[in-house]
Amino acid sequence: MIRVALPAHLRNLAQVRGEVKLSLEAPITQAAILDALEAQYPMLRGTVRDHKSKERRAFIRFFVCGEDWSHESADKPLPSAIVNGSEPFRVIGALAGG
Repeated sequence: MIRVALPAHLRNLAQVRGEVKLSLEAPITQAAILDALEAQYPMLRGTVRDHKSKERRAFIRFFVCGEDWSHESADKPLPSAIVNGSEPFRVIGALAGG
């Protein structure tokens, strides 16, 4: 079971509380997680990734085991801590400005 931690505004949009749990087949990648998330919660389509290009939105970041994976390949296999559910895949809303 893959655990996904979403920021509050996306949890509200998806009408969920706490973490989202997804069942996926291997290989577990960022793309696989986001595809499953958008399939289970269609209202999130276009909020995390662009509809057509599937590229990450500018102010969204992905954290895996405490590391920023936002610029990693979407098809790179995720670590076992994500795969076995001991750590969540985190979607973070980034901030800009000064």
